[in-house]
Amino acid sequence: MNAVPLRVMLVDDEALACLRMRSLLAECTDPVSIVVAEAGDVPTALSHLSHLPVDVLLLDVAMPGMDGTQLAAELSRRRQAPAVIFVTAHAQHAVRAFELEAVDYLTKPVRAERLQAALKKAVQRRLAAHTAAGQGGAEEPVLLVSDRGRVQRVPVSQALYFKAELKYVTLRTAQHTHVLDESLSELAQRLGPHFLRIHRNALVARSAVRELERRVMPAEAEGDEPGETWAVRVAGVDEWLVVSRRHLAAVREAVETGSL
Repeated sequence: MNAVPLRVMLVDDEALACLRMRSLLAECTDPVSIVVAEAGDVPTALSHLSHLPVDVLLLDVAMPGMDGTQLAAELSRRRQAPAVIFVTAHAQHAVRAFELEAVDYLTKPVRAERLQAALKKAVQRRLAAHTAAGQGGAEEPVLLVSDRGRVQRVPVSQALYFKAELKYVTLRTAQHTHVLDESLSELAQRLGPHFLRIHRNALVARSAVRELERRVMPAEAEGDEPGETWAVRVAGVDEWLVVSRRHLAAVREAVETGSL
């Protein structure tokens, strides 16, 4: 469990929405959070931010006067701004939200488990920022994983592959398997070119790929047929993962050109 609670500010012009969010936050114990302020409009939110330390903004979009995206745009120009999680009834603003580097975009009615996943992302961003500050700006990417009630930091350099299984994504290192709340698409975007997409359900560290060959493999996902297919061997665990036809050309090029 996160030892230092997240300091959260609620920004929503509907009092009942703020009350509902307080109730949901009370259910989210991993990470723990505390509400330090509420605001019903952007000027009030900016006033609170001028003197209150805030880690996360749970921010509505549609409000009187300036809207939530305008507040997020203003904060994106500031150093050490709080992480922004949009919470709104309108899905059409999602693209703009992520252009503003929002941590997440939740649509009402919000589920507690979805809010908790977004808060974990905020914790991860805060830890990454602290790491960067401690190293003079040289950021060491980390992943946050839950392990028996504790939140652990796993350096990205230890990740061998990520695999989507049912409702979760598993992270495999040489020693352990962890469960993550992020999707493969989010991980691929955040981790960049050091990881190679080999299947719709698998992302592998380029440095861990050792060979590509035809093998008899079980079905990897619903709709796949078991049988002979292309697969890559992952160093460190000596496991084979299926390469889909869609991603085969890119994987073969990476192996043949040595861009691993």
